[in-house]
Amino acid sequence: MKRKLLVGVLVVVVGVLFAVSGAMAAKLICISHQDIKGEMSVNKCLEKGMEFAVIDANGFVRVLTPREIELTKKINPKAFEIPGYGLKHLRVAPEIPPLPVHPEIQ
Repeated sequence: MKRKLLVGVLVVVVGVLFAVSGAMAAKLICISHQDIKGEMSVNKCLEKGMEFAVIDANGFVRVLTPREIELTKKINPKAFEIPGYGLKHLRVAPEIPPLPVHPEIQ
């Protein structure tokens, strides 16, 4: 009986941690075309003149300027290779990939 209870509690804790971990990272969301759902990459969307914003785990929004996009592409180019999602599809949008780690640091 104790074993079943322990397994049940463990499953619940793992489920909660899994659900919370997806909400922790920032997401890159298209704010000018809210209906897109991964049909093209963020780079392609930017080429078409779409606007993007970073939405953090607390729901704060930062609209990206062309200068911020240019600098971010230099620092973290993988951030713009992910599929583009509009605000309507915020929950299924992928998280922004982390910065690449230099081999000397690993």
